[in-house]
Amino acid sequence: MNHQFLTRPVAIDYNPRAGNLTLPVRRAAQQLAIEFAGTFLVVFFAAGALAVDPWLKTAGEPVLGTLGAALAYGLAVAAMTEIAGPVSGGHLNPAISLGAWATRRMGTWRLLGYALVQLAGAVAAAHALTALMPDAAWQAAGLGTPALASSLTRAQGMTVEAILTFAVSLAFFRTTSVSGRASGWTVGMAVAAAALVALPITGAALNPARAFGPALVSREWANHGVWWVGPLAGGVLGAWLSRALESEDGAS
Repeated sequence: MNHQFLTRPVAIDYNPRAGNLTLPVRRAAQQLAIEFAGTFLVVFFAAGALAVDPWLKTAGEPVLGTLGAALAYGLAVAAMTEIAGPVSGGHLNPAISLGAWATRRMGTWRLLGYALVQLAGAVAAAHALTALMPDAAWQAAGLGTPALASSLTRAQGMTVEAILTFAVSLAFFRTTSVSGRASGWTVGMAVAAAALVALPITGAALNPARAFGPALVSREWANHGVWWVGPLAGGVLGAWLSRALESEDGAS
């Protein structure tokens, strides 16, 4: 099995025994930059689609609703994964990066670097939304911060987020193992489908960065652990299953 497939286009030297990556500084900077920019845009579109609805409603315009917000999130992920894939693998999500680390596709330092810039990109996107939208609009929507339905417990919310992020992670790692990098459109469709199901009940973060950026800026921290525990667990489980299927592919 070729362990370079997550970032094959940039010819990264991966040593599976050592469990780390040796990266030229310039390539590392390019990867971190595209992960920052890609996560920024994903969160800008995903949170922005939710934050703009009160503004549209006040203006008497048709609102995006659940369908529009789900499509905005899924299409943003699809496009940014396609763009970032050749450079960084197109993770754009700490849950995907943790899954890659758990299956020895990337080293610890690279995981930490990716997670840091993903979170920073999400925070920057949230600040950009507050700068570009009227305060009354984004405050009414909590800046698109995911919220848990009152009828759900935290455990139920974590489970929903874990299952749906598992689907996204499986789409990411399976298409990566087959074609050398993730299919943005497959991953994006998985995100859109998950968001259609979960937006009304958990906010469909599917990504700790997606929850963290708006929560930090809007100071909406209620049940915040749901959007860390659930997605991180789902990301690792999807990566593990994909690795198991790769072993079966090699045997057949």
